[in-house]
Amino acid sequence: MFVRIVKMGFYEDKVQAFLDNFEQVKEQIRNFPGNRFLELYQDRNDPTVFFTYSYWEDEADLEKYRQSELFIEVWAFTKQLFNQKPEAWSVNKLVTLE
Repeated sequence: MFVRIVKMGFYEDKVQAFLDNFEQVKEQIRNFPGNRFLELYQDRNDPTVFFTYSYWEDEADLEKYRQSELFIEVWAFTKQLFNQKPEAWSVNKLVTLE
């Protein structure tokens, strides 16, 4: 399993459109085969910056999602709202303390 972190910046007047769309698709993304966890974060200092944080079983599962009709539709909508190039990282979780 690995963690995928995606940073996205939106035009101020497009933030609500992003949030509305995320609300509609979040369950489908979370329930996509291989996805084990999904969270959305908003930057405390810049409310136009968001991060998704998700757990994936393996790279093949993430790639299947990225090739899926769901991702293609979500990304086509979302990328129109960006005010900066999105950034993404795939990382291994080493330690969790609760």
